[in-house]
Amino acid sequence: MRSRLLGIVLSLVVLVLLGMGLPLGRGVASAEQQEMFLDRLTDTNRFASIAQRPLNYDQPSLLVPEFQRYDELYGIAVAVVDGDRKLLAASRSAVDLTSPEVGDLLSGALVGRLPSSPPLFMPWDDDLLILAEPVLVEGEVRGAVLTYSPTDSTRDEVLLWWVLLLAASACVLALAVLAALPVVRWTLGPVRRLDDATGALLAAVVSGRPVQPVGADSGPPELRQLSRSFDQMAANVADVLAAQRAFVADASHQLRNPLTALKLRLSNLEGHVDGEGEVHQVAALGEADRLNRILDELLAMARAESSSVDPVVVDVDRAVAGRLTAWQPAAAAKDVHLVLDGEPGGTALAPPRGVDAVLDALLDNALKFTEEGTLIDVDVRRRDGVVRLSVRDHGPGLAAEELDRATDRFWRSPAHQNVPGSGLGLSIVRQIVERVDGSIRVESPDDGGLRIVVEIPAV
Repeated sequence: MRSRLLGIVLSLVVLVLLGMGLPLGRGVASAEQQEMFLDRLTDTNRFASIAQRPLNYDQPSLLVPEFQRYDELYGIAVAVVDGDRKLLAASRSAVDLTSPEVGDLLSGALVGRLPSSPPLFMPWDDDLLILAEPVLVEGEVRGAVLTYSPTDSTRDEVLLWWVLLLAASACVLALAVLAALPVVRWTLGPVRRLDDATGALLAAVVSGRPVQPVGADSGPPELRQLSRSFDQMAANVADVLAAQRAFVADASHQLRNPLTALKLRLSNLEGHVDGEGEVHQVAALGEADRLNRILDELLAMARAESSSVDPVVVDVDRAVAGRLTAWQPAAAAKDVHLVLDGEPGGTALAPPRGVDAVLDALLDNALKFTEEGTLIDVDVRRRDGVVRLSVRDHGPGLAAEELDRATDRFWRSPAHQNVPGSGLGLSIVRQIVERVDGSIRVESPDDGGLRIVVEIPAV
């Protein structure tokens, strides 16, 4: 944007320079030509005056020495013709009288017309300045004097003036650039800060970090006001999301006690209900357990979104080994083998116990859907500044169009509604890894099942 704005400013400066420079350059050329024309007109008029007597007495040869001395001194050819356009005297042996231009000038002079200023000539023109002055004897036109003036010196003067004007324009353009750069930088400063703040806003809000204000200490008043409005909007968004997280955490915590009491009362009814009521009692206990799991996951999500604790350096290999050991009995109960593959992951940046929470969610999800007698592959690799954790099961997997929705809150595939769960596990994983600018990816291997890949920054 700075380049475009600077281009607009420079375009306007160039247009102003052209609007002023072109008329000025043309005016300089016209002034130099007018000065030359008046000088040559004076000389031509003088020759017409001194030619009156020789023409009256039919002695034009008397003019030749005067013409030659003038030609030798100034390099300007002079010639005299009579009323029939016959050459009577000249400073040079070769004088052009046949060109259309000379013919028109002679026609005007022989009818008594005085010389007029010729059209404007430019530095690249090499034409001569030809003037024709009538020779009057007792009021009668007896002939005409012609002068052939080279225009080299005048054209050089004009060219020199144009070069000076061009150099001055270049200096003005350079000064305009130097003056425009700080102005453009000052103008676009709030825009640049707004752009940076907009890019950081989502990450800060999602991770729960404070939103840094843009500030409004420089720039045009309109953009400073826009910056203040953006800061207010960002603060409001952060407050709303913080209130939402607090509500989820508080509601989950407050619901735990009455839910525990409800479950205890349902358990105390065991043996005190008839056969038909016992079925409903067991179902109610199941629903209470399901609500308890949902509350646990809501609390886990609230902790994942919390900004109260900064990320720390975590030993990935130790965390992976610990969680595999903890989940081994649950896997053995389902006749599933946990297999670790890859290479040492080293250390990575993650929230406290974040790697443990990620592995718990991924292994729990894999055990729900994998088939008995199969493997759950856990792979750890360190590549390009990130530690990559992946957990792959051999369950039914997801359709291609469902992969992007797998990490949405409370989303579950229609094909898996009969499997216990709330749809929050992968959403919690996403919240944890996004706090450290990590990523989560859900893939469908060619031979079936589901692979979930998590990447966090390596340290």
